[in-house]
Amino acid sequence: MSRAIPEPDPDLNGRVGIAILARAPIPGAAKTRLIPALGSGGAASLQGWLLRRAVALAVVADVGPVALWCAGDAGHPDFAECRAYGPVALHAQPAGDLGARMLAAMRQSPTPGGTLVIGTDCPALTPSYLQQAAQALRDHEAVVIPAEDGGYVLIGMKAPAPQIFAGIDWGGPQVMAQTRERLATLGWHWLEPRTLWDVDRPEDLQRLYAACPDARQASLLEATGCAARTGAGGAS
Repeated sequence: MSRAIPEPDPDLNGRVGIAILARAPIPGAAKTRLIPALGSGGAASLQGWLLRRAVALAVVADVGPVALWCAGDAGHPDFAECRAYGPVALHAQPAGDLGARMLAAMRQSPTPGGTLVIGTDCPALTPSYLQQAAQALRDHEAVVIPAEDGGYVLIGMKAPAPQIFAGIDWGGPQVMAQTRERLATLGWHWLEPRTLWDVDRPEDLQRLYAACPDARQASLLEATGCAARTGAGGAS
């Protein structure tokens, strides 16, 4: 996994990179707030499903190169398997809070047209939304898709700005409001195309299963296999 900053590539002019920040689907360490509902193995299996879905939609969107920034265990086989969806660069996430890690991903992106950063928790995100966000960077300095819980599921910038990520109460309900304040302080023009929902808590699961029935199968039927691969206990 290389951390070298790539040289500008003229073939990438007009393209927008996608950086995906993802945690390894390890029982007991992935989707921990869902463990009471799914067990550690089921929560980890659901994280694996969300990971694969996020990588697949980024590749299908085809707006630019895709980079997967891995946390927890950068050598986890699920990360390597994501390369089956298409050209995906793998990187280990650096130390620091969420803002520092998103900033690092943006700084290493090779695309002069800007970079979109997403996680894996938003099953409502689609290739079309990624394409719209990439298009927005032609006329705006930034694009953000807020989450219903007060955070956001996507942020994109033409050029990385550390100020956007400084002093944010990550994981709290004020993340989007604080981000708007920082964007406004910089005098940037940004677009918020829509608000989407993500999966963080047990009460989000029924909505997920209604929208994506195969997610239920992933969290329930694959739990034992996921636990076996990691040597951890299965879902309760």
